[in-house]
Amino acid sequence: METTGLPFPSLLALVYLLQMVTPSSEQFTVSGLARPVLASLGENVDLSCQLSPPQSAQHMEVRWFRNRYTQPVHLYENGKDMQGETISQYVERTVLLTEAIGEGKVILRILNVSVDDDGQYHCLFKDGDFYEEAITEVQVTATSLEIQILMHPPNIKGLMVECKSEGWYPQPQMEWRDSRGEIILPISRNHSRDRNKLFNVKMSLLLTGSSQENVTCYLRNPVTGQEERTSIVLSDKLFPGKNIWILILFVMMAVLLFFIMVPSIELHFRQNYSLKDWKSPLIVGLGIVFPSVGVIVGVVVSLHKKERVPVSDPQFQLDTLWLEDMSVILCMLLIFITMLISFIYFRLRALCFLITGKSPFHDNPQKIPANGPNERKVTMAPQRSGDLGGNSNSSSSSAFTL
Repeated sequence: METTGLPFPSLLALVYLLQMVTPSSEQFTVSGLARPVLASLGENVDLSCQLSPPQSAQHMEVRWFRNRYTQPVHLYENGKDMQGETISQYVERTVLLTEAIGEGKVILRILNVSVDDDGQYHCLFKDGDFYEEAITEVQVTATSLEIQILMHPPNIKGLMVECKSEGWYPQPQMEWRDSRGEIILPISRNHSRDRNKLFNVKMSLLLTGSSQENVTCYLRNPVTGQEERTSIVLSDKLFPGKNIWILILFVMMAVLLFFIMVPSIELHFRQNYSLKDWKSPLIVGLGIVFPSVGVIVGVVVSLHKKERVPVSDPQFQLDTLWLEDMSVILCMLLIFITMLISFIYFRLRALCFLITGKSPFHDNPQKIPANGPNERKVTMAPQRSGDLGGNSNSSSSSAFTL
């Protein structure tokens, strides 16, 4: 039987040519970790990569780098570590474990992990002109075990509660919950970063009533899912703000009423005024009291209804305290001015009455004898002339004061 085919030397040449034109990507591939590697702050983390198919990589260049090829995190070349090529951020912080390099596997160990180590790392194997790489992601995490709840002094707007915690990475999720586990919306959330680039967080809550038995501050690391919480138990005694203001206003109104109405009632009865007379001291006193009360209540309400600083502003608590102080000062000033004007008015009116014997505002003043209110006037009837022996055609009358 006759067979046809290529001669053996020609077959070898063809195989060689096929190997020459075969894409270089079929020589080996590099595989890394499929999932992100979690690294706790301050600890060590290991990143591995592997040649496939397994083969020795002792003669190859192994380069670990972040964003730029020319700035290696660690470089292995010619069978040794090239420490002089490492960027300053990772000097003496990386170790390449090469126990399994004969099988094409290496491990990069990063020491004392910091926030700056978060991100992607490229593992590159290079053999001559051929290279392949794999990418591994590192997620740095830090969770604080210290949570503080601060309570500001209660004011007329309610009770301000703040939850603070420091040393988180990445930024944690924060929320308030009540005793039933339901979420309470905060009035503000703030965060900042310290010199180590860790997150310091603060969340504020304004409680306006004593319906909440307790509140809990929850913080959760979004990467690890770890939760930390702190609770605070609330008492009805922490919400006296509005009651105190009602008491203050009541005391002010009582003082104002006493110092105005007492002298006005005294003058009213001393000068025998009628309640129908609008010039009566009693009516005048009431005319002073009611407008004054209206002005004081209006000032207090207008000051507290007008929102000067948003609740979410860090200066809200200071502004509220200032508002309370100004309200008290203005109310006391209004009461003092009203009392001073009323005092002068009633004193002058009483003095005028004592001097002239009549009120300057009285339409029908009552004449008071000059010798005092106890003086009595007695008028004698005309006497006959025969009784005194005088002229019968003449008559006289005499008035005697007893």
